[in-house]
Amino acid sequence: MTQALIALAVSFVLTLVIGRFLIPELRKLKAGQEIREDGPTWHKSKAGTPTMGGIMFILGSGVTVFVLGWDAMLRGSFVHLYVFLFALIFGIIGFVDDYRKVRQHQNEGLTAKQKFILQLAAAVVFLCLMRYEGLLTNELYIPFVNVTVTVNWIVYLVFAAFVIVGCVNAVNLTDGIDGLACSVTFVVMVFFTVTGTLWSFQDRQGLFPAALAGGLAAFFVYNHHPAKVFMGDTGSLFLGGAVAALAFAMDMPLILILVGIIYIAETMSDIIQVTYFKVTHGKRFFKMAPLHHHLELSGWSEAKLVAVFSGITLVFCALAFLGVQGRF
Repeated sequence: MTQALIALAVSFVLTLVIGRFLIPELRKLKAGQEIREDGPTWHKSKAGTPTMGGIMFILGSGVTVFVLGWDAMLRGSFVHLYVFLFALIFGIIGFVDDYRKVRQHQNEGLTAKQKFILQLAAAVVFLCLMRYEGLLTNELYIPFVNVTVTVNWIVYLVFAAFVIVGCVNAVNLTDGIDGLACSVTFVVMVFFTVTGTLWSFQDRQGLFPAALAGGLAAFFVYNHHPAKVFMGDTGSLFLGGAVAALAFAMDMPLILILVGIIYIAETMSDIIQVTYFKVTHGKRFFKMAPLHHHLELSGWSEAKLVAVFSGITLVFCALAFLGVQGRF
């Protein structure tokens, strides 16, 4: 746990410093966020706020993982590096998407099909690598009852690939107001830090989530309302990749149902809205989707949304921790 705390502190300081230099550079590059035309009207004032700020916590956590995990790599343990690199691939996909948006000055980058193909390919490569290294099993751990169910490898890999892609896009969908995805994912990273440190400290399982938690805490300094910078798809896809990869690296993907409760709620609200709109030929179930926009239009402030959603995540992460006690 000591190394995890050091990783959190080092990453926090690094990300904070990187942010001081990165944000002015993003402004110079005119890397401003384009705001959705169909979004809340008061979000129009956010147009031009620098995006791609996720670069700061990607760099901060990456340097921390590489430096503090060096001794583990010398002993042949690379799991923390694999997880970071996997998340980085998603971050690169997000960066390409952000860059195209910035260049074209519109809120559309890569097409949905392009994103899906790239994300699915990244998920398959990661899963195959983890299996080859013996870091992934086809036994599905069920929290609370502490039992595992052996699943056919092909079925498991298909299941895992689509869970990863779904998780990545759910986190991306949550990044809709100042500080939301950042704060919610910070709590999730604390959960993975504690479980990773207690369960498999010899493989430095808690190193990467601790470093990312520190990076997110520093990013929140710049991203809380009113945000000085947005993480962009660069940051949100990286975070989604990190959350999904950690769940599979720790061999307990079903825990995503609990720790990712906000991501799921946001995604389901979007699905319900679209389905209801089609079935009723134009009526809306929510005032606006995803869920955080509905609550905004219901009178919730961005600060209240961040506090409540983070609090809910904290409660469900505590529940999840109780559910995986049998793993330690």
